[in-house]
Amino acid sequence: MGTSAEQTGTAGGAGEDGGGESVTTVLVAAAANLGIALAKAVAGIISGSSAMLSEAAHSVADTVTEVLLLTALKRSEKPADEEHPLGYGPERYIWAMLAAVATFVGGAVFSIYDGIHTLIAGEELGNPLISYIVLAVAFVLEGFSLRTGIKQVRGEAARTGAPVGHYLRRTPDTAVKAVVMEDSAALVGLLLAAGGLLGGQLTGSGVWDAIASLCIGALLLYVAWVLGRSNAELLIGRPLPKAVRLEIRELLAGVEHIEAVLELTTLVQGPREALVAAKVDLRDTSTAAQIEWACEEAAARLRERFPNVTRVYLDPTPGFAQRREEGLNPWG
Repeated sequence: MGTSAEQTGTAGGAGEDGGGESVTTVLVAAAANLGIALAKAVAGIISGSSAMLSEAAHSVADTVTEVLLLTALKRSEKPADEEHPLGYGPERYIWAMLAAVATFVGGAVFSIYDGIHTLIAGEELGNPLISYIVLAVAFVLEGFSLRTGIKQVRGEAARTGAPVGHYLRRTPDTAVKAVVMEDSAALVGLLLAAGGLLGGQLTGSGVWDAIASLCIGALLLYVAWVLGRSNAELLIGRPLPKAVRLEIRELLAGVEHIEAVLELTTLVQGPREALVAAKVDLRDTSTAAQIEWACEEAAARLRERFPNVTRVYLDPTPGFAQRREEGLNPWG
């Protein structure tokens, strides 16, 4: 039921090593961005380029983002306890949301402000050679970081049978999604900064540098918006895809003693966590023991088909016909 692509980032998603891969991906990105931020800042001061300073702010924002993502990964791995019976999985989306805000405040706002300030006040152009060298080195480092992120995305997409683009859009692993998007934006930002430097060098005007800075700010705004929206959707509560829900209904209805699935609620709680709750109509002639075993069998089948379904709650409920016979409201 349904294509594998439609099941991306859901109950049949990432393997057991996905969490470790995400940590590695984020660590590589953090290390790369920290070194790049310092180099860009020095180059921006020497060359007087607003685009280079914007790129330095971009890298600082990315470094802060990676720290927040590491916090998200570690905090969400805490096991369920008495005060948090459903675990800490959704906490990753709170920290990832803060990471999106850091991208907005630390990178986009500064870049746009610096671009506008340069347009109004102008800038004195210095020697751009150091900036070109830093941009080239940064491009290599950002490319390596992006390669690490894409490698993980391709591996996860292959495990789910989904196209890479579809997986990246729908994955609940927002940490690796953030790294891939930010590194992609960083490479585009580096090209924009180089274009601003070249334009200023050829024309002697700082306008090109200011335009590059504004474009970098707009790019960061877009990344922050996409990541913020993804995390907000998961914080509010995203169900498993429709194709997966239909398959879950069929699977439950196929269990002996279960007559129908009256209500089905699914919830993505993390990259490798999903909850399934259902009201099921069981055969009226079934004994208490048969009902118990039917619920156990249903849960076992769900977990076998979808390994990431970590919690299954089944509520034996009278069917509509039985409710009408007893004079009860069929809708509860």
